[in-house]
Amino acid sequence: MLTVVDLEQARSIPLERFGGSCANRKRVVSLDGALGKVLARDIVSEEGVPPFDRSTMDGFAVRAADTFGCSEALPAILTLVGEVEMGVAPDAACSSGTCMRILTGGQVPQGADAVVMLEQCEEYGDGTVGIMRAVAPGDNMVFKNDDVKPGEPVLRAGVGIAPHHIGSLASMGITECEVLDDVSVAVISTGDEIVDEFRKPVGAQMRDVNAPMLAAAVRACGARPVRYPIVPDEYDALLSAVRRALEECDMVLVSGGSSAGQRDNTARVLSELGELLYHGVAIKPGKPTMCAAVREKPAFGLPGHPVAAYFMFLEVVRPLLARMCGAGDAGGRVRRATLREGIPSNHGRAEFVAVRFEGEPDCASRLKGGQGAEPHSEGASGKASRGAFDEDGREAFASPVRSKSGLISSLAAADGYIVIGRNTEGASAGQRVDVRLFS
Repeated sequence: MLTVVDLEQARSIPLERFGGSCANRKRVVSLDGALGKVLARDIVSEEGVPPFDRSTMDGFAVRAADTFGCSEALPAILTLVGEVEMGVAPDAACSSGTCMRILTGGQVPQGADAVVMLEQCEEYGDGTVGIMRAVAPGDNMVFKNDDVKPGEPVLRAGVGIAPHHIGSLASMGITECEVLDDVSVAVISTGDEIVDEFRKPVGAQMRDVNAPMLAAAVRACGARPVRYPIVPDEYDALLSAVRRALEECDMVLVSGGSSAGQRDNTARVLSELGELLYHGVAIKPGKPTMCAAVREKPAFGLPGHPVAAYFMFLEVVRPLLARMCGAGDAGGRVRRATLREGIPSNHGRAEFVAVRFEGEPDCASRLKGGQGAEPHSEGASGKASRGAFDEDGREAFASPVRSKSGLISSLAAADGYIVIGRNTEGASAGQRVDVRLFS
């Protein structure tokens, strides 16, 4: 780690080398298996939705012109000529001066061009109905093909399929679709002191945090994690595990064994099997992170400290994994906020700092008044902002989560994190910053 890359290089180098891999692998899945997959080609509807004019209310189908000028004091009196049965095309039509009873989802009969809500009508018991509020053509109904027109593209290639997309496809009778094939990611934890999370540690042992955490992070990206047994601090054991993982998966994540210690074997293994693209990133925490090209597949060595491993996954691995899955770049959501207190940082190295959102501080008036920061001040991201507001339009404030290095519990109390630039000495109270959200 004599020469380190900066965070942007650590992200861009694997993107340029591997960003196009896996993008052309496709398979056909049923709707039941489509959730979360990335659509491989456009879907065009062969039929319209809905296939007929339908009511969106319980009430009476009418000709709108027959209701013009009516009111509670002077209702329009229409003759009831029938009732629309659900799932059956009406066997009668509405002519001038008539109406038909209809339920939500029923087919609007020929001649009718609106539906009056049930609450705005009164049946008199003599075969007539009083309409007490006027409607315009199209009120309380949707017309044939309003939702989808035949031949119209419904979903475009590259879309991540969500539950409402599946509903749309089902409405058109589309029961399967072509999606990009799963990207498989090997997750390997190393360390003599590590045991599986379901075992009780003995002596100086510790439960594995990284493997379940990274597997969940991989799954959240739409890829398929493959967990391998914990590897001891032995060179040959790690070499064998990585070789097997490269045969079975599209990407390899090794956590632990990435620093410059005598028993840190990850760099040696990746160098023997392929080309080490970098080893060391000018960031805290996460400096030992490495990336290699092995059989034209990406392999990452992540720090053993869970906090550092998670930050580096989010910043370096996630963008590449999203690209490989066909979803483009994935930077996560960002929210602007004003720092409640200053955060010192080491000059010459960028730093991740976990933060949580809080209510307006006692010094809010001072901050808003500009004594702590200028209205267009630059945040930790180096970008200018006119303000920092939450979704309700109120000014958002964030405070750092103070914790010792490596404690994963610190992230449970955080809403996100900021990145303090490499060439700054920290962030000051009142400064506007970009908070990268965890969820």
